[in-house]
Amino acid sequence: MPLSLHSSAFLLLLSLFSTALLHCHAFPLRHNHPPRHLRHPRFAAHNYGDALSKSILFFEGQRSGKLPPNQRMTWRRDSGLSDGSALHVDLVGGYYDAGDNVKFGLPMAFTTTMLSWSVIEFGGLMKGELQNAREAIRWATDYLLKATAHPDTIYVQVGDAKKDHACWERPEDMDTPRNVYKIDRNTPGSEVAAETAAALAAASLVFRRSDPMYSKILIRRAIRVFQFGDRYRGSYSNGLKHIVCPFYCSFSGYQDELLWGAAWLHKATKNPMYLHYIQVNGQTLGAAEFDNTFGWDNKHAGARILLTKEFLVERVQSLHEYKGHADNFICSLIPGASFSSTQYTPGGLLFKMSDSNMQYVTSSSFLLLTYAKYLTSSHLVVNCGGTAVTPKRLRAIAKKQVDYLLGDNPLKMSYMVGYGPEFPRRIHHRGSSLPSISVHPGKIQCSAGFSVMKSQSPNPNILVGAVVGGPDLHDRFPDERSDYEQSEPATYINAPLVGALAYLAHSFGQL
Repeated sequence: MPLSLHSSAFLLLLSLFSTALLHCHAFPLRHNHPPRHLRHPRFAAHNYGDALSKSILFFEGQRSGKLPPNQRMTWRRDSGLSDGSALHVDLVGGYYDAGDNVKFGLPMAFTTTMLSWSVIEFGGLMKGELQNAREAIRWATDYLLKATAHPDTIYVQVGDAKKDHACWERPEDMDTPRNVYKIDRNTPGSEVAAETAAALAAASLVFRRSDPMYSKILIRRAIRVFQFGDRYRGSYSNGLKHIVCPFYCSFSGYQDELLWGAAWLHKATKNPMYLHYIQVNGQTLGAAEFDNTFGWDNKHAGARILLTKEFLVERVQSLHEYKGHADNFICSLIPGASFSSTQYTPGGLLFKMSDSNMQYVTSSSFLLLTYAKYLTSSHLVVNCGGTAVTPKRLRAIAKKQVDYLLGDNPLKMSYMVGYGPEFPRRIHHRGSSLPSISVHPGKIQCSAGFSVMKSQSPNPNILVGAVVGGPDLHDRFPDERSDYEQSEPATYINAPLVGALAYLAHSFGQL
């Protein structure tokens, strides 16, 4: 929780002390450890451990399908139990992406990749939350295995988004069409296929020790799915344009996902064919393009950071050019750097776009912390136009973004539901805003819920851990349920935040 101190001088000293000590011992060193009290700052403005727990708990509120006995978000109940039946397949399970009741394959796969990357990099720091993070990943991968069960076919969406959005109803009451949409040889979708392959490959690394058999199933499927997406090239935004657009239209094309997917398969399999694929195809897949937005649509920045690790840490010399590409992305985020191209709000929040901006805050923060880890292990810095930017600086920038999200902002508003004294009360989320089944067992019809949606009453069900789209360019946040750009949570906002919070919680000795 934020501290309330009266002495500005003490606050200044405290801030300097915390910043100086934050980064010194985030990762185990091979020599003798100093005493614990010297390894961690004594004070933190936030309880990152609590935020970490909540950021993972959120995924339970997004579950579709038959809920398990250990479900902790108890106001949710079973839903979508006949999903897939329209095409005589089993597509029960998975996640609702945000505040509606549709299952979209592209953002679900990206969420899975980023949750897995969070665990791969920082899972060793998560302590008791590691098992919860694994369960969040497995809820997704179990579904992705169902969606890819048939060769050269991926079921990429369940639900008619336009008809779903015409209703405001609980997922448990859902009576809108559960149409099933797929990609195959005739209707390719390389971006969804390659992202799904990335998700399965990354998750295979998460389960390699804890469940080796499951890990092998995941990596075998990842290999097959990537091969399909690469062989039958095309964007799903063409073949399924009227279904997936404007919701999750692929504006960046599929080249970035093919590079990203190959990078994950290289990491997970160590098969030289993927390294060869990257070397041969990297340039045509946009390795050197200057784009500095990393999210569910564009994966270039993530692929560059991931491949730079292979160069820096694994010493794969043929990937040396990716260090320069990764540096360019990192420099674009540094306030005041010569190549900086990122806007910040007056309160200091990274700002990419008005619609669900917080997804870029969390994804960029994760990449900053991850790159700092790689640089530290190889004793290198980032070169931004002749200025050396240290890993410590990258961590400080990431910490500032996470702190803003948790309440260090002009409104003193935490943008994580259930964290801190002030947080969004009217989030754009059907299940959270309507009475739960236990309170109102009777069905709430399609249009009946709109009176609640348009009201000013707070949501009765707290979707703990949900991070909303966030404030506008001027740090303003109206907390209006109808404002989906600012008030809607999404799985892909939380997924990279899990890793960032694990690092910060460990840094302050909170785990």
